[in-house]
Formats: sequence, C-alpha cells, structure tokens
Amino acid sequence: MIQKLINQYCRALSVLMALSLVLMVVMVFGNVVMRYGFNSGLTLSEELSRWLFVWMTFLGGVVALNERAHLGTDSLISRLPVAGQRLCLGISYVLMLFICWLIFEGALKQTQINWDSTSAVMETSMGYFYASGVVFAVLGAPILVYNLWRLLSGQMPDKDLIGIRENDDMPHGNPHP
Repeated sequence: MIQKLINQYCRALSVLMALSLVLMVVMVFGNVVMRYGFNSGLTLSEELSRWLFVWMTFLGGVVALNERAHLGTDSLISRLPVAGQRLCLGISYVLMLFICWLIFEGALKQTQINWDSTSAVMETSMGYFYASGVVFAVLGAPILVYNLWRLLSGQMPDKDLIGIRENDDMPHGNPHP
C-alpha cells in the first residue's frame, strides 16, 4: 500500500517533469525563432526555462530514487555474503537519509534567506527557486525510510539488495571469437 502511494506521487512527478520539458522546449525554440527571425525575444523564457530545469532535476531525483535508477557500482557488494549486503544497504539508506536532511536544512535556509529577493526578469521570489531542494528532501525521505523499513523487517528480497541491473563489464550474448 505504501509503495503504491509512492508510485502514484512519482507518476504525478513524472507528468510534471514532462510538462516542464515541453514548456522549456517551446519557450527556448520560440525564443530562438523570435531572435533570428524577428530580431526580438522573450526575456522571460531564459529565466523560466532555467527554473523549470532545476525543478525538473530535483523531481527527477525523487523518481530515480524510487526506481533505484541512480548510478552505482556493485564490484564489492556483489562479493559479500547476504548479511554483508544487507548491512551495506542499511548503512547506505541511513547515509542517504542524512544527506536528505542536509539538503532539506540547506535548501530551507536558502529559501528563507532569498524569500525577499526577486529574480531579475520574472520578479518572483527566489525562495521558490531554492524550495526545489526542500521538495526533493521531503518527497525523497519517505522512499528511503520505507525501503529501510523493508530491509530491517526482512520484507526486502535478496535480489533487491544489489541495485545494479546491468553491468558493462559482463559479456552480452556470444563473445566474438
């Protein structure tokens, strides 16, 4: 049930990211056409595209966290016994939660510090820009807590202890003679 809820909000984040990407492409392409074709442009498009890119990156980080799609290496972990793999995964979840806390704390301070500052073109509070880190930490931490709970309660299968799904070092199919 918890994983279903997490998957639903990740699906909603994916839709927001797709809409952001479409808006960015339209604004940047439209701005290029206007600059080269009509010798004018939309100053708003550059700043808003930059903001959307930052937000899209942080939201994508949450989705990747849920899908365990972040980069990793398994050269040491795969050689450990299952108990060692569980221990290392547990330590990594605790460290990631700590990093989420650091991101939350830092982004919240930046949001508060910059709340009264406005952006150059949109004249919108810069606090909204820095709030992307707060949102990442608030949405990412439950995923980590849930996975840590699954690990500690024994609900995580052994096949999920190593997050690497594909390895470039391993030959695919028949090796060339």
